[in-house]
Amino acid sequence: MGDINLSIDNQVVIVPEGTTILEAAKKAHIKISTLCNHPDQTVKANCRICLVQIGEDQLVTACSTAVSEGMIVDTKSKLVRETQLGVLELILANHDQNCLKCIRNGNCELQDLCEKFSISREDIEIISPKDISIDSIPMDLSNSAIVRDYSKCIKCNRCVEVCREVQDASILAGSFRSTDYTVQPAYGKTLSQTLCTYCGQCLLVCPVGAIYEKSEIEQVWDAIDNPDMHVIVQVAPAVRVSIGEEFGYEPGTPVTGKVVAALRRIGFDQIFDTNFTADLTIIEEGHELIDRITNNKTLPMITSCSPGWINYMEGFFPEVINHVSTCKSPQQMFGALSKTYYADKIGIHPSKIFTVSIMPCTAKKFEAKREEMATDGVPDVDAVLTTRELAKFIKTVGIDFNNIQDEKFDDPFGITTGAAIIFGATGGVAEAALRTVYEVITKEELKELDFYDVRGLEGIKEATVKIGDLEAKVAVANGLKNARKLIEEVKKGTSPYHFIEIMSCPGGCIGGGGQPINTDKCIRDQRICGIYYLDKNMPIRKSHENPYIKKIYDEFLGEPNSHIAHKLLHTHYTPRQI
Repeated sequence: MGDINLSIDNQVVIVPEGTTILEAAKKAHIKISTLCNHPDQTVKANCRICLVQIGEDQLVTACSTAVSEGMIVDTKSKLVRETQLGVLELILANHDQNCLKCIRNGNCELQDLCEKFSISREDIEIISPKDISIDSIPMDLSNSAIVRDYSKCIKCNRCVEVCREVQDASILAGSFRSTDYTVQPAYGKTLSQTLCTYCGQCLLVCPVGAIYEKSEIEQVWDAIDNPDMHVIVQVAPAVRVSIGEEFGYEPGTPVTGKVVAALRRIGFDQIFDTNFTADLTIIEEGHELIDRITNNKTLPMITSCSPGWINYMEGFFPEVINHVSTCKSPQQMFGALSKTYYADKIGIHPSKIFTVSIMPCTAKKFEAKREEMATDGVPDVDAVLTTRELAKFIKTVGIDFNNIQDEKFDDPFGITTGAAIIFGATGGVAEAALRTVYEVITKEELKELDFYDVRGLEGIKEATVKIGDLEAKVAVANGLKNARKLIEEVKKGTSPYHFIEIMSCPGGCIGGGGQPINTDKCIRDQRICGIYYLDKNMPIRKSHENPYIKKIYDEFLGEPNSHIAHKLLHTHYTPRQI
């Protein structure tokens, strides 16, 4: 393939053959507006906002039109401007224009375009489909994790693609035609009537406020304002390398101390680290794996930390339930300990402790509400806030996040390891488990702690590790379509692995559905770098060397996989039916 010479806005551009006009313009630092286009997705060319002029009066979509030798492109001619403006007004005519009440106000691609085109007309009336008034289309509030607002959908199909091509669920699809076209679950069902995994990837790619998390900020405020409640909060590992983006930091910048300080200013009584129970998860899960291997029990064992994966497994692959670890996720282990061990330590009844999670994940909201996630009738976790919700919380309070002084997590759940931090990245659970399982089995020190074969954004990664006489085979998948490939082997009985880590979201928790909206492949990679930077600089990098993990077993749990550990830290799963 050779190079193509063309002109864009009177600027000579040389690009490889096969390049689109949109890509060529980016190389020339010319910004062509789009709505349906997303850097991680295929070309759709259905929003028509990226129209440009070639020749005397020909308009083409820049995202789908390949360059040709000698092509002359005009991105700002009168014809282009007037056509784009007309397209934008048509989109607005089918869109709820109450931007001030929208959750995406100030962070909306459609709103940005209105500003660019100086849309200020007050006579753009909302045009509804002939049989349905937009005002009568209900919002889908049927579940505990995700809200769908049909009045704001612009039919860009980004959510359809990510649900089908990345997450393998195909819950969302286009229905009807022409002005009646809409994006919804089949047969007009609500999300709770489907096998939605609540992973939130549809939310991350939505350019407007048509899909968003169900907020629990007000419930948290009510608890903080209640003098009879002891309100504690845990912070997941992936949050600390992503929330800074909401305040102008580069993706992957660790801002752990600022998050702790901000939470203390908000009014939480104690601020703890989910990394503590990530370490605990490794001990419980590691010993479960050892038991399965040494006693010829069901293999491969599959991780259970990702609630989106658990929802997917229960709905699409219930046959492999026995392969899934019985361990609760770190979020839920923390919740269980907060209402038992911690409650006893501080002398407060569990019903007076309100446990909040700060998570990079929308599916964590669903997980916290599962019937299994309670001890003696008391829920493990009372409320879950996403990374985005916490950023909004901090801004509402008026905290100067960028200049606040770093503070440390509280004891006893503030002492953690590098192994816990890497839970936030795909491959992290497998790597953390290998660090512990190797030393527990061999009774020897592991010299090299970095398992590079399971790191990175590749969809499926494999590693073979010599542990004593055992050639341990490990596989890691991120994104549910990649998970399917591994699970099909498990179903057939042909899987060669001992241990499989599955994370629902691309990149793992750093790419979770509760993360900042601008998430793409490049940003995921930067966040992963931040995760491993933190791991490398931790004084303790193996979960079983966490001194307070040892103490909690001595004082409360007894030993890994004990009766009390199983009661509090383990659970069971059941097939999902609709």
